[in-house]
Amino acid sequence: MSSVIAQLNPVFENRVRLGIMSVLLVGDPTDFTTLRSLLGVTDGNLASHLKVLEEHRYVKVKKEFVGRKPQTSYMVTEAGRRAFQNHLEGLEKVIRSSH
Repeated sequence: MSSVIAQLNPVFENRVRLGIMSVLLVGDPTDFTTLRSLLGVTDGNLASHLKVLEEHRYVKVKKEFVGRKPQTSYMVTEAGRRAFQNHLEGLEKVIRSSH
C-alpha cells in the first residue's frame, strides 16, 4: 500500500487545491470570486494555492475586462487534467487496497 500512496501527487494533498481542481474540472473556466465563494477561503489563501497550481502548469489564468471591471478566470490545462485524473485513480487504489 505504501507504493500506491507514494504515487499520489503531493500538489493535490491540500484540501484547497483539491477543491480548486474539482471545481475547475466541472465548471471550467471559473472566476476568482466564484472560486473564493465556493471554497470558503480568503483572497490571499486562494491566490497562494492558485499560484502553486499555475507554477505546476495545472491551471492557466485569463485576465480580461468585463465592461469596465477586471475579471480573472482560471481553467484546467490538459496537463492538469491528466495529473488530477492520475491522482484520483491513485486514491481509488488506496481505497480498494484497504478493504
